[in-house]
Amino acid sequence: MVSTLEHIRRGSLENTFWLAERLLDDPEDLMHKATGWMLREAGKRDVDSLRTFLTRQAGRMPRTALRYAIERLSPAERREWMEKK
Repeated sequence: MVSTLEHIRRGSLENTFWLAERLLDDPEDLMHKATGWMLREAGKRDVDSLRTFLTRQAGRMPRTALRYAIERLSPAERREWMEKK
């Protein structure tokens, strides 16, 4: 998951969202952290793409990944996303 950081820095977010979706069911907490971290980084580049991903996946995301992913959003929006969990 972390290997997608270079793609994010170059402005290519597709790989990050593709891989994040496939790792949502991973049992490892460290994968949840890495996934949320890269989603947060992708959201810095394109917050609308992050919101689109969250609209589809927030309900099934591990809590840790979701918390990391929404960390830079406003407190009100973070609350809304956490309620969907």
